[in-house]
Amino acid sequence: MSTSQQTDPLIGRLVDGRYRVRARIARGGMATVYVATDLRLERRIALKVMHGHLSDDSIFQSRFIQEARAAARLADPHVVNVFDQGQDGDMAYLVMEYLPGITLRDLLREQRRLTVPQTITIMDAVLSGLAAAHRAGIVHRDVKPENVLLAEDGRIKIGDFGLARATTANTATGQMLLGTIAYLAPELVTRGSADARSDIYALGIMLYEMLTGEQPYKGEQPMQIAYQHATDSVPRPSAKNPGVPEPLDELVLWATERDPDERPSDAREMLDRLREIERSLGVAPQVVRTAPIGVVSEEDVLDSGEMTKVLPGAFTAPTVTSDVDNSTRLRRRTQRNAAKGGWLVTVVLLLAGLAAGAGWWFGSGPGSQVAVPDVIGMTFADAEAALAIETLQAVEDGENNLDVPAGQVIRTEPTPGSRVDQETPVTVFISRGPAEVSLTPLAGMSEAQAREYLDQNIVRVQDEVAREFRDDVERDVVLAASITPRDGGDPVDCTEGCAVRQDDVASLTVSAGAVPDVGNTSVESATRALDEVGLLVASDTIGEWRSDIDKGRVLGVADVEGPLRPGDTVTLVVSKGPELFAIPDVTGKTRDAAAEALRAAGFEPSYQGFWNAVPNPLTEVTGMSPGAGEWYPRGQRVDLTMNLTG
Repeated sequence: MSTSQQTDPLIGRLVDGRYRVRARIARGGMATVYVATDLRLERRIALKVMHGHLSDDSIFQSRFIQEARAAARLADPHVVNVFDQGQDGDMAYLVMEYLPGITLRDLLREQRRLTVPQTITIMDAVLSGLAAAHRAGIVHRDVKPENVLLAEDGRIKIGDFGLARATTANTATGQMLLGTIAYLAPELVTRGSADARSDIYALGIMLYEMLTGEQPYKGEQPMQIAYQHATDSVPRPSAKNPGVPEPLDELVLWATERDPDERPSDAREMLDRLREIERSLGVAPQVVRTAPIGVVSEEDVLDSGEMTKVLPGAFTAPTVTSDVDNSTRLRRRTQRNAAKGGWLVTVVLLLAGLAAGAGWWFGSGPGSQVAVPDVIGMTFADAEAALAIETLQAVEDGENNLDVPAGQVIRTEPTPGSRVDQETPVTVFISRGPAEVSLTPLAGMSEAQAREYLDQNIVRVQDEVAREFRDDVERDVVLAASITPRDGGDPVDCTEGCAVRQDDVASLTVSAGAVPDVGNTSVESATRALDEVGLLVASDTIGEWRSDIDKGRVLGVADVEGPLRPGDTVTLVVSKGPELFAIPDVTGKTRDAAAEALRAAGFEPSYQGFWNAVPNPLTEVTGMSPGAGEWYPRGQRVDLTMNLTG
């Protein structure tokens, strides 16, 4: 017995009064897996126990329980069954079916590159199991060879739904890092969001690895590999392995498209394509068996309490066999007996078997159970009536949902089609519609900050935003915001914050910055500057007399009513230079009368100084320069010529 086995306190312990721990199978970052005996049902099971240091963390406990619920909802021969989930003191555990064998990772380490029949056989099984998950609305989120189990009896199953999430659940960026970087879809790297198509991408990488013996992207640091996922395209496997048929090349390229919309929508669509390839290549999935070499028998494991340490190389490579199964053997033997005349005995035995089987089926077997009807989209009252017809009890619960109208059924637990005992309670989840969110003031945020904040609160933002020129607010800062309900109605002002519902639509008004200062520039320069910020300039201008700005130079933009927005038309105000006035005619007037008339008109009279010594009545203006009627700006000097009278 190894030292680690000897010191493990759970070996030999009875968990929850039912499960006797026999030996440790594996240890991961979140939990340890043991082989144990279910004393109640007398069968071997795999017991997955969450690490003690995580038991106080509600997030990890929730994820641990989520694995049980996600896997238990799936009834598919290619998904590892989860039988139970519970708590024994501080220890949380899952009870799963025990599958002696190896993982696909062990097989790849041993064989490196798989044959085309082996690859098709494993992919067919994995896609079948994953199709069941996608059909149930579950995204696995951690598809990789370590989670594909190859049992010794030929069964192939996908397990470890510890990261699985419902397709309607929000996905945080931090959780993205829980996946294995080598199989991360580009959208997980760039946006942190996952859906069924993210599982398809991981399958495409896994298919490439099975066909070539290596992963498509390599790097010394995880972020180097993540960057390649986000920017590069996966090459054709045939470039590494010329024996890969072209249809499988194309399947890898289709599954690993960087744009999720270009990939298969889910595992069912990819499986349908794989089966078309199987028919075209003439290769059908076969039984894949793993034969242990030098491994202690299962009985020895249970009796001794030890788990023999098996290196990956201790298993022979799974071989694709054409073994005839028991049912085929029996059918052929029956045919031979019929040829010998023993058909009557066969019919009698068959009828007897059918009678006994029917009695068991409808008495205590699956025939005594009922299938959960599909009530999705109904009201609770209608769903309750439909379940009552099948002798099932409806239990109402509610949750917020963006896609299903309020008052309608979103889903049920157990899921539609599941066979359950009569009178079993069925939880019916009724949509409450989008959740209500309370938004803080949006004014003052940058446009990018506002968009990110609204996106975090699942409020859509219109692509086009209104922009206004504001001298007092920097460019790209939110001025105002309004929210329009997703179902229609009047917008709600959310500039200073508001209460809305998820998936409502936000309209933002953002500052375009200040209007460019075009004062004392040419008309051409002003037009060019305004055009660069999206303002149109009218062909006509407004003239204004200005003595301080040269004629023809721009004074500014004419005032407009309301806010000015990009795309608006503005009119330039242009200087006409100083204002001009007509010089009055003062000829024939006396000196003082002429001077007074000129000053009143805004002009400055000028004459020879000695005329001031002559009495005013004896003076008469006989000439002026500039002449009467000529136009000059105020302040212009007018020279007067005078003579003596009488």
